[in-house]
Amino acid sequence: MPEVIFPGPEGRLEGRFSPGPRPRAPVALILHPHPQGGGTMNNAMVQALYKTFVRRGFATLRFNFRGVGKSQGIFDNGIGELSDAASALDWVQQVHPEAETTWIAGVSFGAWIGMQLLMRRPEVRGFISIAPPANMYDFTFLAPCPASGIIIQGDSDEVVTPSAVQKLVDKLRTQKHITIHHDTIPGANHFFANEMPQLMKSVDDYLDFRLDPSCPIR
Repeated sequence: MPEVIFPGPEGRLEGRFSPGPRPRAPVALILHPHPQGGGTMNNAMVQALYKTFVRRGFATLRFNFRGVGKSQGIFDNGIGELSDAASALDWVQQVHPEAETTWIAGVSFGAWIGMQLLMRRPEVRGFISIAPPANMYDFTFLAPCPASGIIIQGDSDEVVTPSAVQKLVDKLRTQKHITIHHDTIPGANHFFANEMPQLMKSVDDYLDFRLDPSCPIR
């Protein structure tokens, strides 16, 4: 799991990168939770997402937003972090310019950043958003949401209200041409502290479905 340093908008960004096993390997970018809440690329959920994409043959990058770990800069309330994520995706795509598809996965604050990145990058074909903070941040930019994906939420989340996430899912589901899956994990808090196996089963089941050549969602 080689450490990489690549240029971001405010200086260098630190990441961990697993190159794809073939030139046209798909690309996955994993985005961590809120930096001011202790979120880093070493978060357990971020690492688990990283590992599942690596296992599936993706060129996979997780990285620290500005001001976290060895990444330069200071926290920028999401604006700079979105630029960081765009730079990270640029970097992976330079390594794998022939990537056949691109996925974004984010946890909490990272899910919010990831869904903004979707709007700017038409090559993104799928997303995984874990506990997107729909009660804290505005998600109205998803008009229309350009890709299909899954939103996963714990029903005992003490930070992000499940009802706010349900509202977001309902809104996205009114759109044509995309399919939004929504899984609720019983008993899980915001950190899925005791429900990691259930969380990753939900992720893996969804990836099995989407990556199957016969999947109706393109």
